Amino acid sequence: MHQAEIAAAQAYIRLLAATRAVLADPDDAPLYMPLLASPMEEADDALRSAGLAGNEDRFFALVRQLQPSLTGSGR
Repeated sequence: MHQAEIAAAQAYIRLLAATRAVLADPDDAPLYMPLLASPMEEADDALRSAGLAGNEDRFFALVRQLQPSLTGSGR
């Protein structure tokens, strides 16, 4: 795994964590949704930099390597 690929997978993991935090309380979610703009931009930029934009199979394989609990039956 190259550094740019690791950065892309880590950015996605951070975005996922931020999204889960925002959606944890449905009543407050609309208030916090704008906070996702920065992690979304970071993840998009990292995917493009790593050449993974549009290559979801490779990308999610990398994510599974970094954090297996995010995919599969271990959820």
